[in-house]
Amino acid sequence: MASSLAAFRSAAGHVPLPRRNHQSATHACASSLLRQLQHPPAEPLPRRRSRRVAAKFTTGGGDTTTGDGGGGRTRGGAGIDVAAVAAVLREARTADDVELLVSGFLGGGGEGRRLLPLQVYTSVIRGLGKDSCLDAAFAVVEHLKRRGIGLNQFVYNCLLGAVKNCGEFGRIEDVLADMEAQGIAPNIVTFNTLMSIYVQQGRTDDVFRLYGEIEGRGLVPTAASYSTVMSAYKKAGDAFAAIKFFVTLREKYKKGELVGNHDDWEQEFVKFEKLTVRVCYMSMRRSLVGGQNPVREVLKVLLAMDEAGVRPERNDYERLVWACTGEEHYTIGKELYQRIREHDGQISLSVCNHLIWLMGKSKKWWAALEIYEDLLDKGPKPNNLSYELIMSHFNILLNAAKKRGIWRWGVRLLNKMQEKGLKPGSKEWNAVLLACSRASETSAAVDIFKKMIEEGLKPDVVSYGALLSALEKGKLYDEALRVWEHMCKVGVKPNLYAYTILASIHIGKGNHAMVDAVLNDMLAEQIEPTVVTFNAIISACVRNNMGGTAFEWFHRMKIRSIEPNEITYQMLIEALVQDGKPRLAYEMYMKASSQGLELPAKSYDTVIEACKAYGSFLDLTTLGPRPTKREEPIRIENNFSSFSQVKELPNSTYHFGGTGMYGFFRYRMVRP
Repeated sequence: MASSLAAFRSAAGHVPLPRRNHQSATHACASSLLRQLQHPPAEPLPRRRSRRVAAKFTTGGGDTTTGDGGGGRTRGGAGIDVAAVAAVLREARTADDVELLVSGFLGGGGEGRRLLPLQVYTSVIRGLGKDSCLDAAFAVVEHLKRRGIGLNQFVYNCLLGAVKNCGEFGRIEDVLADMEAQGIAPNIVTFNTLMSIYVQQGRTDDVFRLYGEIEGRGLVPTAASYSTVMSAYKKAGDAFAAIKFFVTLREKYKKGELVGNHDDWEQEFVKFEKLTVRVCYMSMRRSLVGGQNPVREVLKVLLAMDEAGVRPERNDYERLVWACTGEEHYTIGKELYQRIREHDGQISLSVCNHLIWLMGKSKKWWAALEIYEDLLDKGPKPNNLSYELIMSHFNILLNAAKKRGIWRWGVRLLNKMQEKGLKPGSKEWNAVLLACSRASETSAAVDIFKKMIEEGLKPDVVSYGALLSALEKGKLYDEALRVWEHMCKVGVKPNLYAYTILASIHIGKGNHAMVDAVLNDMLAEQIEPTVVTFNAIISACVRNNMGGTAFEWFHRMKIRSIEPNEITYQMLIEALVQDGKPRLAYEMYMKASSQGLELPAKSYDTVIEACKAYGSFLDLTTLGPRPTKREEPIRIENNFSSFSQVKELPNSTYHFGGTGMYGFFRYRMVRP
């Protein structure tokens, strides 16, 4: 304890201490008491009080033989207003001040009324501590000593509590020195107060050391002692130590080793279990916020709680769910969700919505769908936010299907949405139409378009554009032109994408004059052709083996001051090789390189192979090293629809609730 009080002195170095006549003498007496607290005696000290009396001191009870005890407004049997006495003594600084100020409360009772009852003074000391009037509290104790009143542990514990409330920890030494001078040994309340001060300062190691000395001094730990130790574990963030401490305490209770009323301890253990859960919650929350491996750390704490029989309530789990915000937290969210459902079946709708959002963020869309299905089957009833979240997840999946041309999967997603009571709109149907177009699935696109109309949805320009693209890729040019006419007839205004597809259709039919007409119509509608438009025309020429025509459109593109890009040169090189012009293909490759464009390796290989096949005498070393860039598929993107960058798509409908925490903990103790 001496080393601990040395730390108290340094911490309170800037706290001014009032001058008192007894200060130097009491400081001289403090060392022996400090050594007594720091070093336990070889043999346990005899217990000064029975366990019953010790328990009364701990809970604030009074000893009727000494007159100490708690305080109320009129405690002491004389109808004295304790609050009024405390208010008067707030400005006291010395024992003389106290003598003068309390005289008005003594009345005319003569010599026997020279002092108020002792329990009044102890109540006043506690009140002054709460009001941060620590000098006045010390002055009251000096007044009692001057009057020759035999002070007891309760008075000094009240003073020690006042020091704690004021936060002037440097004056703890004064209290302990006075106790030594008066021949009063510290009791369990003294230890409890000192431990709580250490918790307040974050000195958890000192709390555990002091707790270890209690029983060695013949003292009996109380509920307050155990609560303080648990608070220290909370401060330290050590969930496993808190669980172990709770289990040990519970075993002592079952064996009857804890002193006190059985019913009282039954209530205390409810509090201890809640405090243990709180310690575990804080530890798991810290792991989720800044842990190196949050999934492993949190699952270990949950497993330790299960093994110890510590049962969190539903709201404890739900609070922890809100702390799950990272992509890697989906496993924890899944485990907590299962526990909440298994607890009593009830769960907050806001928590479910948060989990649906979390699963989507973690790209676990099927898991999000499972939660939504539970809302439909088990409750609570989903709200607009639930609907919007799950629809956003479906849109992510549909966009992924659209980007990759996985049209069958897109159709299954639409069917799944309808099964769950979700009504796909034009956006969702268009995504599947575009997937069919990308996959060149003409018949599937026609079927989806018809199904969309049957569902009561009105096709827009994106719908018609996707259908036109699918028909063009299937070389059903006449059918595509009829769709175009129908689109214009129903009042759907074509956009750049639709005009681009129309130009490709006319190229496919070999009607180059109509391509010029399409470009003129675009200008009339104030739609400027872009590099995408000319790339589509050149690509259509390549598909129809019209290399010379492709080169002609390349020059017309330059005339319109539209700069070619990598796709333009890539398709043009292929067209020139088809037309038997390797030298020109070589020149186009060199021109693209001089403009800083990075062509794929396939274009490089096409030029090399064509020059060799035609016996060209070109110095192919001037092409430079073979590029590492892979060939990218040539596609005409819809400028009015965005594509999500999705790295992984679910390849199965693996059930969300199929794996519990134990299976994960046992077989997958790695960060996902």
